[in-house]
Amino acid sequence: MKPSYLGTGENILLTAWAGGMWMAGFVVAPLLFQNMLPSVAGNIAGQLFSIISYLGLFCCSFLLLGQLVNPCAKRFNNFRVWSLIAMLVIIVIGEFVIRPMMVDLKQGGLVAGSQDAIDFGRLHGVSSMLYMINSVLCLVLVAFGLRQTR
Repeated sequence: MKPSYLGTGENILLTAWAGGMWMAGFVVAPLLFQNMLPSVAGNIAGQLFSIISYLGLFCCSFLLLGQLVNPCAKRFNNFRVWSLIAMLVIIVIGEFVIRPMMVDLKQGGLVAGSQDAIDFGRLHGVSSMLYMINSVLCLVLVAFGLRQTR
């Protein structure tokens, strides 16, 4: 049986993306906030999460395309395809809807207890939950693999 180089490439891409997400969200960001001023840590973390989002857009698009052209996949009757679609939608919402709203609120200056600070906190909470969902979905895909066998 010939090795599947596309499958191997997909696994490497998925694992690199998952590792980046877990490292950024659950190792680097907490360390930043533990060792820096919150405003500086927030700016660095925001840039880091934006980089991870663009990496996710690339990886997720490529992996979804790989699933759609896979002759063994059941296309839209496959949890892998739906997981990748959900992850792509979450990335787009996070990066192009929530992040700009958070940046606007921060640029206006956040005063503790103000409506802007409350709104920022809510958006941050939604963003964090979406990131957690994507992290878990990515881990599930790593655990179960992307390719179905005949």
